[in-house]
Amino acid sequence: MAAFRYCLNGSTIRPTPLLEKIRVSAQAGYDAVELWFDDIEDYVRNGGSLRDIRHALDDAGIELATLIYLRDWFDATGEQFERAWAEARRRIEWAAQLQAPFVIASPPAGPADYAEGARRYAALIELGRPLGVRPIMEFLGFVQDLNSIDKVLLVLEQCGSPDAVTVVDPFHIARGGDCVESLRNLRASQIAISHFNDIPASPPADKLDDADRVYPGDGVFDLRQYVRLLYEIGYRGFLSLELFRRELWEQPPGDVARTGLAKMQTVVESAGLADA
Repeated sequence: MAAFRYCLNGSTIRPTPLLEKIRVSAQAGYDAVELWFDDIEDYVRNGGSLRDIRHALDDAGIELATLIYLRDWFDATGEQFERAWAEARRRIEWAAQLQAPFVIASPPAGPADYAEGARRYAALIELGRPLGVRPIMEFLGFVQDLNSIDKVLLVLEQCGSPDAVTVVDPFHIARGGDCVESLRNLRASQIAISHFNDIPASPPADKLDDADRVYPGDGVFDLRQYVRLLYEIGYRGFLSLELFRRELWEQPPGDVARTGLAKMQTVVESAGLADA
């Protein structure tokens, strides 16, 4: 039995039309796809429907792992917060209609009020609970404050919900100044999904941008230890290829998807986990 399952994040083939992203992911051999709300909203705005998307997923025989993302809910105030919360509610309802088990909720770009953020995250979890959708508290290595595993754990633990989860990502671990061993601080039940990518030797980790991500195995992050630690703590979920490289966006999406899957599998095999 394979140690992990494989997923394609829609950002990796970003210019590809929404339904084509689903078809490409399935034909390349992925078990699941992650889609972005912005793509879904553009599709609906141009005459498509959520039912069309759900039918495309069913026809392709592929799972919808997560939807990305909820914004401004953590730190907005006043009318901005009311708008952000209304958008979060609508997006969670859409996730339920699309049968997505998770939606990613992003952290603030600036300082984080952990007590207030944890309270709001708990409320967000309760918003999704009756619909069967779990919000994921994301940390991002390039934001000012909520940029590491230890910091996201403050929110997970203070919110008081057993359904509190995060997403781990080699790029954000490196960008936020963590090391791969920080994964030991998490329980498998606290990880909703693992994004998967590698980082180049330059620029330095603290100067990396999203567009600097490279295929797994093409960079310098210790991905073999990363997957070993995920397995050691009991995680058996998706590894989701998330890249933002413009040169890949200009290539045939099927080629990018297949290359990415092969490179992910090579990393897992080289870690001794192919048939774990």
